[in-house]
Amino acid sequence: MTSAGRNAIRFAIAFAAIGCAAAALLWRSSSAEPRSYPVVSEERLYDIIGEPEDGAASYTQWIRSEEARAFSPAQGVEAAIPAVAYTAASEEADVRVRYDADRGTDVVDWTNADGWVEWEIEAPEDGMYELVVDYAPLPGSYSHVVRGIVVDGAYPFLEAERLAFERLWTDGKVPYDRNSIDNEIRPVQVEAKGWIAKRIADHSVSPEPLRFALTKGKHAIRLVGVKEPVSLHSLTLSSPEPLPSYEEYVKSRPPAAEAGRDPWHSTIEAERFARKSAAGIRTISVSEPHASPDPKGRIVYNAIGGAYWLTAGDAIQWEFSVPETGYYAIDLKYFQGYNGNANAYRTVKLDGVVPFRELLRYRFKANREMELEPLSDPTGKPYLFYLTEGTHVFEMTVDNSAVRPVIQALARLNERLSSVERAVRVVSGNYGYGGVVNLDTARVWEMNKYDPELEPKLRQARDDLATVSAYLKGLYQGTTEATTALDAAASRIGELLEDVDDLPNEVAAFQTIKSNLNAWTTSIEDQPMHMDYFIVRTPGADPGAKLPNAWDKARYAAANFARTFFQKYDTIESDDPEALTVWVQRGRDHVDLLEAMIEREFTPSTGIRVDVNLIPSQNVLLMSAAAGQQPDVALGAGMEVPADFAMRGAAQDLTAFDGFERVAERFNPGVMRAFAYDGKVYGLPETLTYNMLFVRTDILSELGIEPPDTWEDVLDILPTLQENGMTFMFPRISTLQESGAAFMTRKPDFLTPYYQHGGEFYTSDGLLPRLNDEAGYAAFKAWTDWYAKYDLPRDVPEFFNHFRFGGIPVGVGDVSMYIQLAAAAPELAGHWKMLPIPGVEQPDGTVARWSSQGLASAMILSDSDRKDEAWRFLDWWTSDDVQSRYGRDIESFAGITYRWHTANRNALQTLPWEEDDLLAINEQWRWAKNMPFVPGYYMLPREMDFAWNETLLNGTPAREALDDAQMSLMREMLRKQNEFGIGPGDDLEIPPYENPHIKE
Repeated sequence: MTSAGRNAIRFAIAFAAIGCAAAALLWRSSSAEPRSYPVVSEERLYDIIGEPEDGAASYTQWIRSEEARAFSPAQGVEAAIPAVAYTAASEEADVRVRYDADRGTDVVDWTNADGWVEWEIEAPEDGMYELVVDYAPLPGSYSHVVRGIVVDGAYPFLEAERLAFERLWTDGKVPYDRNSIDNEIRPVQVEAKGWIAKRIADHSVSPEPLRFALTKGKHAIRLVGVKEPVSLHSLTLSSPEPLPSYEEYVKSRPPAAEAGRDPWHSTIEAERFARKSAAGIRTISVSEPHASPDPKGRIVYNAIGGAYWLTAGDAIQWEFSVPETGYYAIDLKYFQGYNGNANAYRTVKLDGVVPFRELLRYRFKANREMELEPLSDPTGKPYLFYLTEGTHVFEMTVDNSAVRPVIQALARLNERLSSVERAVRVVSGNYGYGGVVNLDTARVWEMNKYDPELEPKLRQARDDLATVSAYLKGLYQGTTEATTALDAAASRIGELLEDVDDLPNEVAAFQTIKSNLNAWTTSIEDQPMHMDYFIVRTPGADPGAKLPNAWDKARYAAANFARTFFQKYDTIESDDPEALTVWVQRGRDHVDLLEAMIEREFTPSTGIRVDVNLIPSQNVLLMSAAAGQQPDVALGAGMEVPADFAMRGAAQDLTAFDGFERVAERFNPGVMRAFAYDGKVYGLPETLTYNMLFVRTDILSELGIEPPDTWEDVLDILPTLQENGMTFMFPRISTLQESGAAFMTRKPDFLTPYYQHGGEFYTSDGLLPRLNDEAGYAAFKAWTDWYAKYDLPRDVPEFFNHFRFGGIPVGVGDVSMYIQLAAAAPELAGHWKMLPIPGVEQPDGTVARWSSQGLASAMILSDSDRKDEAWRFLDWWTSDDVQSRYGRDIESFAGITYRWHTANRNALQTLPWEEDDLLAINEQWRWAKNMPFVPGYYMLPREMDFAWNETLLNGTPAREALDDAQMSLMREMLRKQNEFGIGPGDDLEIPPYENPHIKE
């Protein structure tokens, strides 16, 4: 068949598919009327939440308390004090006074995040006050400045322990650059420096600024350091600003005089924001009919938000101008269908203030596609905003205060279910976790005799879960996956109530129910939404904006399909035959930044042109090697790839290059073991993934236990944890698998106990395994005993949620857990720590914390005819300065979620880690010890997996299971050695590595 014929068939198939899609869209649009759900009072949820048991009440509880209701808002008064007039400061706080030219006065630089600073302020009258802080963030990380607020020696409410003072960000370059195939490249984010006068707020609990109840007279206001340095100009107690209704707002403005006004409108592209409150709020590319601007088959960042604009307090500001004073409507083109039928909420401001009450936590109903709607009242009538001639600032802030009572109620229900579970465990003596329970099914229990309150507590929990679900359905006027999960949990509790005497045999059900509640809490909290543009217009003006219909979508799909025949896309072919070819297995933002740095720094200084291509997986690299079309350099490959390619003669020995020893000194020799084969080195590490110990300091303090330093300490604290329905976490998914090592299994990490007990997996010549020598047996026995004897959980799908809600308050997880906690659990700030993992105490008193670290690899392919140029590139790429700049710049793209875990130790010290966290990381870095790779290595994790199953599931003695693993691994190693022509007299040179690395 000719090429033209094949193309014709492709067009026919495409148009048929498009027709089917259009028909489906039309069918969906003709669906029946949505069901109406009754609205449940918010106070019903506060009945479930109850009174605070210990410590400060949450803000939502406190503001409803008799103490708070005794105060009316202060009216028309304020009291300001300059920051330099502080009355006391702790020794830990690094506080300095300096003159600031912008403010024209002295200010206070608080250059660390330790200790506290206190001021004495006099309240003019009894009343509720808002606190205004005039501040400027000092250089630090990409995180908010966080401070606690203590009033007269105590936190007035729980949220006062950690309040955010945002940094403001903007794009480093507009318009965006484009790469060689005309895709836009996101620029580095730049902090918008300057002073910010902020009314202290927390949009997770209230759409309005937080209020503080003060009697007339002097009060001590103390700021407590939590995170990031800051400059302070002044603190002001201010009476709350009265917020009118829309009707009152319109009445207080001049009457509308629309007659004779020319129709006018202005379209403001959402991606062209002026400022944003978090670096992680990102522009996105939307490809659909009437998207503005049309990407035309390319990546064009033409919208903002979505999954990157969902956290309470995240705000975006835009600037626009109007030609004359008068009333204007504001239309928004947005999509809000990320969470099913759940609403998304935004608090809307104009020129720094909310114009009227209706714009507090304004509701955006869920939709299935982009909508163009005005900000309007419940009947759909557009709100009109009185704007003076000139420039104005439009601001939208994520606000999830409407669902805060749900989050608090679920947390309280979680505690109550834990209490019931704890009672059942105390009665039955069953402390197994998850699917591992010590059942005695032959025994008959009389649970009501042991605990008469058990059944009423469960019944109340079931009814309360149903109430929370009903509240959400009324709020959303629809069901969501979260409400379905809540209904399922209530139903499961109902099943348990059918026979409470059988609860000891159903104890695992409590963990399942709590896990489900924890998992859905995040989706309820998140408020994702993206915007294409907004329009400011005179009433009655027609901007001519369009939304696509089914025919528009069909035509657009056909046009995009047609472009695929002639438009250039990312490929593995080099654009420049004289350029060095580099393939990268990472995200597009990472590749775009690398390309920009190459063009700005590497090529001008060396004259070496580089062609960078993004590949979806390392399988492409493997297939290219088989096809003889390899690149010169591969980045982001799995840790096993360099040695795997070296066994087949496809990787270049890096020790042959001048300067190798100098470059190798940038890295820990314990991780370089992974790249050594047969006495040579075939790769360099780019990034590390490593395990750390995570501790809920608040919970452990309540239980009276210290964070464990050794595994003996872990076993000592386990009874206390288990008696309270808690446990310790040891990771199921190895850091090696997390870093892309596909050969690893999903069983718990066996490498750590082996290395900590002094074991090695292979003989020094690399030809035979040594799993079952005495050190290996001791490690395997300890590893399996943790699960068989001490009931550590064998399967924890999401450690983060269990840690966040207290079910597993201490455990080992990889360093990405730090990122999750910092980004998605701000309420835990100050209540957790990251520490080195537990180890085995040695005779000299040191604690051996050996642990394998997952690596992303950089390597040169053996078929490259530009090896010297490739080595110069790797030398440049892994250097201290380049890794430091790259790490800081990539984090600017999306904040801490893009933290670059560089393998270069010197560069690591320059990244924006907190001091204590960096100390912990450096200590764990010293104990890196990676497994070497030899022919047949891929069978090691499989055989350890089989041995683990045999011991724990089938009851096979540990020694017998380990002997079987030894024999199976040896057979596979000998088979691969024979395939590669390796004989008994050969030596693959696996030197011992016994001392932790010390870098001065």
